Amino acid sequence: MDRATTGSTAATESLRDAIDRVGNAVDLIRDQPIRAFSHGLGFVPAEFTNWREEALAWHDSCALMDQSHHMTDLFIEGPDTVRLLEHLGVNTFAGFGNDKGKQFTAVNNDGFYIGDAVLFGLGDTSIDLVGRRTVIDWVDFNARSGEWDVTVERDPQSVQRGGRPPRLYRYEVQGPSAGPLVEKLTGQPIPDVRFFGMASLDIAGRKVRALRHGMAGQVGFELFGPWEEGAEIREAILRSGEEFGITQVGSIAYSTANLESGWIPGPMPAIFTDDGLAGYRAWLPATSAGSLGGSMNSRDISDYYVTPFDLGYGRFVKFDHEFVGRDALRARADQPHRHKVTLVWNPDDMARVFSSLWTPGPTYKYFSIPKARYGQFQADTVLANGRQVGISMDCGYVVRDQAVVSLAVVDEAFAEPGTEVRVLWGENPPSAKPTVEPHEQIEIRATVESAPLNRFARTKYRTAPQL
Repeated sequence: MDRATTGSTAATESLRDAIDRVGNAVDLIRDQPIRAFSHGLGFVPAEFTNWREEALAWHDSCALMDQSHHMTDLFIEGPDTVRLLEHLGVNTFAGFGNDKGKQFTAVNNDGFYIGDAVLFGLGDTSIDLVGRRTVIDWVDFNARSGEWDVTVERDPQSVQRGGRPPRLYRYEVQGPSAGPLVEKLTGQPIPDVRFFGMASLDIAGRKVRALRHGMAGQVGFELFGPWEEGAEIREAILRSGEEFGITQVGSIAYSTANLESGWIPGPMPAIFTDDGLAGYRAWLPATSAGSLGGSMNSRDISDYYVTPFDLGYGRFVKFDHEFVGRDALRARADQPHRHKVTLVWNPDDMARVFSSLWTPGPTYKYFSIPKARYGQFQADTVLANGRQVGISMDCGYVVRDQAVVSLAVVDEAFAEPGTEVRVLWGENPPSAKPTVEPHEQIEIRATVESAPLNRFARTKYRTAPQL
């Protein structure tokens, strides 16, 4: 198997050593000067026109999003590929193979969430796992350190690639006109695949693999292939898309798409406390732990952990195979758990937050529009009746709804749409992160709504066979 180094080296402090040095995992990541993740990181323009109109394009016409640069790809190939995935994933792998896709989810030995990513079946024993490094690191470590008959190749984000281009281009087209656009591109009817199904398309004489996907509440396709063919495919998409009003979406607008689709991109990975992960923490570089922002300030890192059930991933959990955390998840399956919801923040309270910048009195934590997460992991306390009832994890502005919202997990008693809660905004005391200025905390009223927020996304696009 490929054992090229990816984790810590002699010149890099490990996560284990950093926690020992600081004394507490929360203290380490709360003050760690790592900025919140930004789509594209300079490789995708911030705006092509303006982010407000771009964010409406996936509702009104057709949007083209460049996803080639902001995620990590982990390519695994070999006879034990599926067996490795079964060992680590809560998902079933019955029938998995070439041209199959799924949202891969992994937990630790105690059943707490480590991460999720999109899994592409490139062959019966060949896959591409695409996502944030939290789950990529975990799978990478296990693939390299265990007795698995696999080879591993890792393609990091463009900002970490040292000037090399990505191995694959990855474009997403979605919106009401995405179907007709793909038909025009291919000269064929839309392939009959369901959500997260895959198909092969012929575009501009090139074979293009497609995942039926929809990140922002609208149906669409994620198209990918060799980087060398990417410019040609992009030009064909733009040329054919002219009649459909295709809009290129920059990194600013793209960053808000998950707020509509209900996907939380940064729950805290449960890697800091499990004794069985001690070797993993010794392998990981300290910087991989990320940074923590938000008003929640427990010094017990496990208070920030969630389970797949909290995140609405219970439908992925299948006990038809042995996997890390299986017994713990089975024990939790029928227990009370938190529920993923959208919180719609009170507009009058938000007006106070913004106006504090230019009016006498306290100044509140700056709320960046349209995405306000200021740590790689955002954890703001959700309150009801003066006590914590959940964690708000990702916040920003949704153009179509003209609303400030966040994605949160809350206790079952407060998960009903229409329930009133409060989000504690700002840190006390402020952390040492460079993104945190002197400010005062404020409680912001919020109303619980379903996640996804978009009614069409909530009721149609995950199940509809059309497109």
